[in-house]
Order: sequence, then C-alpha cells, then structure tokens
Amino acid sequence: MSVALPREILICTIARLLDGVRSVAVGASSPIPAAGAMLRRAMDEGQRRVRLSILGSVEHNFFTNGSVELFDSAGQGRLDAFFLGGGQIDGQANVNLVGTGEYPQSDVRWPGSFGSAYLYFTVPRVILFREEHSPRVFVDKVDFISAPGVSPPGVYRPGGPVALLTGKGLFSFDRTRPGFRLESIHPGHDLDEIEAATGFGFDHTGAPPTTIPPDAAALSLLRGRVLDELEETYPAFAADWRRDLAGATAKEVSA
Repeated sequence: MSVALPREILICTIARLLDGVRSVAVGASSPIPAAGAMLRRAMDEGQRRVRLSILGSVEHNFFTNGSVELFDSAGQGRLDAFFLGGGQIDGQANVNLVGTGEYPQSDVRWPGSFGSAYLYFTVPRVILFREEHSPRVFVDKVDFISAPGVSPPGVYRPGGPVALLTGKGLFSFDRTRPGFRLESIHPGHDLDEIEAATGFGFDHTGAPPTTIPPDAAALSLLRGRVLDELEETYPAFAADWRRDLAGATAKEVSA
C-alpha cells in the first residue's frame, strides 16, 4: 500500500514542522504528535540527535522526574518544541482547557490548564494540534483562557505558537498581526469546508495548496520503525493504525 492514510499525513506534517529541533516533549495522550516527533528523530539520525520525551513513557523519555524536570528544562531554554491542544482555540491562539460557559459554573468541564500557560511562554516552538476541526473547537473567542496566544508589549516571552495543525489543514501563526494563515489543505478537504468549520477569520492565498503527503522513504519509516516504537506507549493507537493499513491494503488488492 503506497497511498498515505490521513493520520500519516498529519504525522509527516508534524515531522516537517519539527525540522531543526534538538529537543521535543509530548504529552501522555498525544499519539500523533509523538509519532511525528519519532519520525523526525528517525529522519535526522546520523545528522543530529533529536531528544524526545513522551510523558508517561518508559522507553521514550529522557526526563527522570516527570513534569518537574519538563518545566525546569523549558524555563532554562533547553526545550525547543512542545504541543498543546484545547477544548477551544480562538483566532488569537488562546487555548481553553478548563470548560465552556461562565466560569466557575461551567457547563462542560475539561481536565484543566496544568502547565499549559507556563510552557506556552517558555517553549519557542509550540505547535497547536487538534484533529477535530469544527466550530465548537475553533471559536471566535474562548470561554476561558488557560494559555494566552499573545502577550502585551514589554512582556518577556520567548515562547509561543508557531502553527496549528488540524484534521483538515495546516495554519501558521503570526504573532505580530496576530492571527492565523492557512498554509495548506489536507487531501479530501477544501477551502469552503474549512471556512465553514472555523469560528474565526484567517488569511490564505486564493487557492491554498494541498498538504504534501509522505514520500516513499517517510512511509517506510512510519510503517516500520515509528509504528514499532509507538506501540510501547500507545498500544491501542498502534493497533488501530495496523488495522487501517491492513484494510486499505485489502481494498487495493480487491480493486
């Protein structure tokens, strides 16, 4: 099977966004960002060493003291990239991890902010990732700011968002404007669909290009080394990925 699955396009896009990084951390519930970081590490092998820490992993974690060491590394400038998601994300790249409705009597409650604001301020390359792309996620204004996308002039902030990756497209973020720009659209989607699913305005060219799919070398790494490595931390996700590959291969054969 040579046609990339949707999740493989996301993973490969993340690997491209991580080009040049030396250290990256991934949350415990983020299999697609973790796979993208693993692919970057595999692609850079022999050129540079990419240090990857997946919180909660035994094999893929260079931290020995959990989140304490993660925050220390970020504060000392030793962490190049991190990923954030949210129940809501708005056009200013504000992230809501608390809930919807009037706080504190929120209608819906989410896990909470944890260290999102601190990492948003200290990690220079924060990639926002949310596979679901719908108006309930991408809103005009978040109900609660867990982590602000931009800061007022004079606030020391070496970190912040550089990109937003969703199941429909890839956006860059301009901190000076501030705002998002649609850089590419994933195969199977179009601009009208993305505009209808996004609650905030964004820049784009007249006809945004299609997201670049993985080439043969990247697919080989993804379906071999990366998938095997991912299984240690995310066994259920890896099993689903293998089933999808088997199903897609069967369809190709029958066709």
